[in-house]
Amino acid sequence: MTSNPTPVWLALLSAGILATGAAQAKQCAGVDMADQTQVDGKSLVLNGVGLRLATMLKVKVYVGGLYVAKASSDPAAILASTEPTEIVLQFVRDVGVDDLRKGWDEGFEKNVKGGMPALKDRIAQFNGWMGDVKTGQKLSFLYKPGTGVTVTVNGAVKGTIKGDDFGKALLSIWLGDPPNAEVKSGMLGGACG
Repeated sequence: MTSNPTPVWLALLSAGILATGAAQAKQCAGVDMADQTQVDGKSLVLNGVGLRLATMLKVKVYVGGLYVAKASSDPAAILASTEPTEIVLQFVRDVGVDDLRKGWDEGFEKNVKGGMPALKDRIAQFNGWMGDVKTGQKLSFLYKPGTGVTVTVNGAVKGTIKGDDFGKALLSIWLGDPPNAEVKSGMLGGACG
């Protein structure tokens, strides 16, 4: 009995299809997130996408993408990394500025606990850069250890908030005690929610 080896052209075609699939963006709740982004000439890869759900009715608010230098399902390793990390949020519903700020405040309070006094002024600055968000708009937070978090609201860079303590506190909103389990699980490579 002889084996029938796979023709070379079929193996190459299969490899090409697999490679193309790996380069595709991930989709969640109708939102496509690019598979990578560039920061200072380096590529960050999409670690995962998660869906922010609100209230007991599980209202879809935004899709969050987590970009890292090296993919990981370990939130502690991502928070401890000395490489840049970016979170991109694309909203799937309108959110008023008051609700947005309330959400950030709750996220910081749940994750920072005793460190709030040191972050108070920077959280106020962060909240001051927020406005009403419309469906389809994006927020992005690029954390560079040693530099801080650059905040971009719908394509407009608002500025950079200094401090690794602020950067880790902000990332912890999704990677620590998140507003809903699905957003964290998705960002860590699980199902989008």
